[in-house]
Amino acid sequence: MSGKQIQLCIQPDGFPLIIQNATSWNATGCLPGFLCERNNATAVPMYCPPDPACLIARSSGITCPPQGLFEPVVCPPGYYCPHEKGNNTKIICPAGQFCRKGSISPLKCSPGSRCPEGSVRDMTFLPLGILLIIDIILIVATIIAKIRETYKRKHPHEPKPTIKRAVTHHYSKNKPNILRNNRRYQELQDDQAEHLVSNDVESIPMNSRIDFRRRATGFDELNFLEADFSVHDHLNNDNNSAASTDLQKFVRSLTKCLGATKFGLSFEFQNLQFHPKKSPRPILSEVTGHINAGSLWGVMGASGAGKSTFVNVLMGKQSNTGGVTKVNGVAGDIKKYKKIIGYVPQDDIVLPELTVRENILHSARVRLPSSWPDSEIQEHVDILLSCLQLSHVKNSLVGSTAAPVISGGQRKRVSIGMELAAAPMALFLDEPTSGLDATAANSIMSTLKALSRLGMTIVTIIHQPRQEIFESLDSLVLLGAGRMIYQGPEVGIRPYFENLGYTFPDHANPADIMGDIIAGEGRHYKPRGDTTQQSLIDAWALKHPSTTTISDKRVTVSMAEMNALTATIKQRGAPWYSQTYFCFRRSLLQQYRMKSSFYFELGVGAMAGFLIGLANLNSKGENFRGIFNEPYDMLSSSIDYSSVAQMALLVGLAIGLTASAPGVKIFGEEKLVYWREAAAGHNRFAYYIGKVISTIPRMVLANFHFTTLFMLLTTPRITYINAFAANLLYFYCIYGLSSIVSMITRREDGPLLAVMLSLIVGVLNGMSPQLSKVRTWHMAWLWRSSPGTWLAEGYYGENVEALRYLYRVDDAMERTGYHLGEYSRDMLMLLALGTAYRVVAFLGLRFMYRAKQR
Repeated sequence: MSGKQIQLCIQPDGFPLIIQNATSWNATGCLPGFLCERNNATAVPMYCPPDPACLIARSSGITCPPQGLFEPVVCPPGYYCPHEKGNNTKIICPAGQFCRKGSISPLKCSPGSRCPEGSVRDMTFLPLGILLIIDIILIVATIIAKIRETYKRKHPHEPKPTIKRAVTHHYSKNKPNILRNNRRYQELQDDQAEHLVSNDVESIPMNSRIDFRRRATGFDELNFLEADFSVHDHLNNDNNSAASTDLQKFVRSLTKCLGATKFGLSFEFQNLQFHPKKSPRPILSEVTGHINAGSLWGVMGASGAGKSTFVNVLMGKQSNTGGVTKVNGVAGDIKKYKKIIGYVPQDDIVLPELTVRENILHSARVRLPSSWPDSEIQEHVDILLSCLQLSHVKNSLVGSTAAPVISGGQRKRVSIGMELAAAPMALFLDEPTSGLDATAANSIMSTLKALSRLGMTIVTIIHQPRQEIFESLDSLVLLGAGRMIYQGPEVGIRPYFENLGYTFPDHANPADIMGDIIAGEGRHYKPRGDTTQQSLIDAWALKHPSTTTISDKRVTVSMAEMNALTATIKQRGAPWYSQTYFCFRRSLLQQYRMKSSFYFELGVGAMAGFLIGLANLNSKGENFRGIFNEPYDMLSSSIDYSSVAQMALLVGLAIGLTASAPGVKIFGEEKLVYWREAAAGHNRFAYYIGKVISTIPRMVLANFHFTTLFMLLTTPRITYINAFAANLLYFYCIYGLSSIVSMITRREDGPLLAVMLSLIVGVLNGMSPQLSKVRTWHMAWLWRSSPGTWLAEGYYGENVEALRYLYRVDDAMERTGYHLGEYSRDMLMLLALGTAYRVVAFLGLRFMYRAKQR
């Protein structure tokens, strides 16, 4: 052929290599995703050796211009190369659509995106706008709530005017010299004043004097009533009167709840023993006696005397290893009476984020009969608050012991009120006066004394009481070395020990003297003779052998009363689904009250998403390069199989750092509350499910902040919805994993351990070492048990599978070990792992520290 020969390659000495013959061209044309502007059946695609600049560019993963006249090139970003036209044209991406490198058709931009002509990625601002609206609403709501709280604090709520108050005000205003009982102030003349002053005060009749002492209210009213007080008579007194006292209302509420006017339980115990398996000696031994209903009992003894063990065995928190216990004269498992027995621990275990009323109301809703409507439950709680003299602080937060809001005495009353809200027939208390000043301690014991007069059985462990408190006790149980030293009326203490040779000095606190004697330190009060604890034990055993029966002390209970008691127990407690709802509401309220922690989590999530997105900003969504499909594989640049896995790694680590510490606090901060409520008969499953469900809004909002900023800057191929779902399920897994941590560690160590564990499961995502390598170690099961692997595989499949028409993605799948096109399975596995973590956490909650849940 004459004429100048056409230069086919840019390289002067380059020799073209045909990569697609005419037959293949006629069959398939230019491969999808490529631009073949000069190719046809006679000018088939060819490969030319790249020049040095192109070689360097391809080694760096950059696409260079065609190196030959007939060399195909991948469709450039901002354009699409439709395959149906033979791939010999490129069309600029229209406005409202975007075209990545190698596009065969434009993709529609998401709503709220800004996609001008030639856009290469979809940056949607709609989620960001929704996010800003939500944040503004949260900020405004917080400011309004703060203003309202400040206003209420500066302007206390005044009672609404009533007809009675208005009339009284008008009457006193217009007739200021009128006193109660229609007595008037009398004006004194100067000559009368001296005469009245000189008169003896005793000449004034007693019935004319005005008593300015505060009128007793609530339970204190009982302590001013006559000695032969009768619940039945008090119940029928003014039964229909609108002016019924709080005490009368409370009595009627108890009667309705218990179905009887007898509110107490009697306990009998004979030869009671408790010997732990690993203990060399028993803690309790040969303890015999009885506790009558409607009385206030104190359990006292030196340290290690077995006081707590005795009370725990008596109320069913621990099972006795010997002897017989009876309730109302009937032997059997005391645990079945759990719903009508209240226990107030020594520490005031209440939720500090709730108000006084909210703490007591939750206990009432869960433990009162399921047939009670909520209006009656709330009325019952309000009456109880009045009786406990807590009405004026009912809307105050309880606060923590480190940052108290109410006083120590009020806090103790809240703890007692949580048990009284359930209308128990017996109430056990562990050192209710510890940590209180003398006035507050005396007030608490006055309340307990009043409750015993209602007919309840009150048993309290008490330590070093003041004389007034000691003398308020009806009866005492004195223990030493796990044996009985004395059991009987408080007034019989002094005669009993005086008969043993001890003397009680005048003007001394008998409780202090008795404490020294039962501790074996009574030599000062008995100069001669044996003063050891064993001598006291032997003296009591000699007069009250444990083998004798106590039939003469037994309380007879009719069959009808026992049947009524059994029916009462069966009706107690809301159903599990109602308890779940109550726990869910309470947990949401707690999170609302801890707004700073919640906002901090949202801020951390948003910052983490922003930083990860910023790190991937320059990639413009191009996070994968593979080998081009044959026969264009020779045109490939350097491969990049790890960018998607790296992105998933950063996502997993960021979510772990965001969610691990808050996940621990959901349960770790209130295990003591759970133990108390479980011991009181609350449904453990309902408590746990309620707490788990309450974390969902928190996880959704935190994930929304994270995913929105991450997707806005990163713009990967995975859709926003799929990325949101994957990230949310990973949040779900981290919260579940943190729940496990909170069950097995101390509260102080939980957040740090949860963060470390989240880093571990985040790193085990199959990026490095790759899953394909791990399989050769026969340890793929370990990586597959980590949620990080399933998150990475979900991201990898959604970002890579869509490029199958352009790259040999199966090579990438074989190299990395990830499965493609299994997004649904990956999400189900994340859901399954998160659920499995919660099952393990619940089992830990349920079966660890079982003794504290009884």
